Amino acid sequence: MKYFVLAGEASGDKQAALLCEAIFRHDQHAEMTGWGGEAMTAQGVRVTRHYRELAYMGFVEVIKHLPAIFRNFKKCKQEILELAPDALILVDYPGFNLRMARWAHKEKIPVYYYISPQLWAWHTSRVHGIKKAVRKMYVILPFEKEFYKEYGMDVMYIGHPLAVEIKRESNFQYAPVRGNIALLPGSRKHEVDRILPEMAELTRRMPEYHFTIAAVPHLPTTLYDQWLSGLPNVERVVGDMKKVLSESEAAIVTSGTATLETGLLGVPQMVVYKGSPLSYQIARRLIKVKFISLVNLIMGRLVVPELIQTECTAAKMAEQLSQILEPSSSLAMRDAYLKLTDLLTSGGGAEAAAIDIISDLGQRNI
Repeated sequence: MKYFVLAGEASGDKQAALLCEAIFRHDQHAEMTGWGGEAMTAQGVRVTRHYRELAYMGFVEVIKHLPAIFRNFKKCKQEILELAPDALILVDYPGFNLRMARWAHKEKIPVYYYISPQLWAWHTSRVHGIKKAVRKMYVILPFEKEFYKEYGMDVMYIGHPLAVEIKRESNFQYAPVRGNIALLPGSRKHEVDRILPEMAELTRRMPEYHFTIAAVPHLPTTLYDQWLSGLPNVERVVGDMKKVLSESEAAIVTSGTATLETGLLGVPQMVVYKGSPLSYQIARRLIKVKFISLVNLIMGRLVVPELIQTECTAAKMAEQLSQILEPSSSLAMRDAYLKLTDLLTSGGGAEAAAIDIISDLGQRNI
């Protein structure tokens, strides 16, 4: 069967790659094309557009790039029509993918949504449209299954693929080097632009620590160099976040999937985020959840500290870093991480989703 997979950012590329690998294992005749990145390519997917051309987050950033976004919609539709896939698999990235889901449904292309958009956080009204357009929803957070069931959707809880993958791995060893701190400034340019300057200032305030920046390969080195050049206690590692985390006593992590991965790997952390002032004010009025960190959202309580917007400063980071490095704080965090891992590995992961998609398509084509 032919599949078109659409992942619009770095975290989605990583999750899509796990699903694609499983589909290839269970469908020997699978042909996979899509938009994504290096992780999908490594699994044998023919990637025709990189997510770096798609990753816009925040109201202001989206408005600024509307012409490019509309061009991408047009190009994506053309590619899908030319390929005539048996299924369209959408991975998170709701701003783009929900629109593609509605269009594909009209074109009578079965739509499978892998990793639910976080509608429960601020856009519950969109569920009715999703129910019409999406054949099946695969959710990775425990509370999402009940959320969609309330709307009568066909939904499957698979656990978090990342948690399943990390639990299965035997080669990861957490061996922190005393005084080494990981800095994860994000995977999008505008995130790095706003958060890295504060992180750079933090390294000046705390010269007794060694800081390792986990840089992403799809962003230019100049983006990092403008803030890190000449800092003696800073090292940059590109594309190996796990290695950086494995050697760090603690991590300062930009909000996103990386916060969850850091928790699943057992590394004490604080979560930071800073968007444009306008985007933040709009989001503040719309978002319906107490936390931004996935760790805190899943556990339903404050496990890791969060520094958001005006709180996201070098001074606040230094203060929180000293606290999470206290043995009692880091131990409590790791205990919570163990419960988090148990919660997120109770489903079948990407393997279960792949088998279900292939089976559903087979029944549809009988």
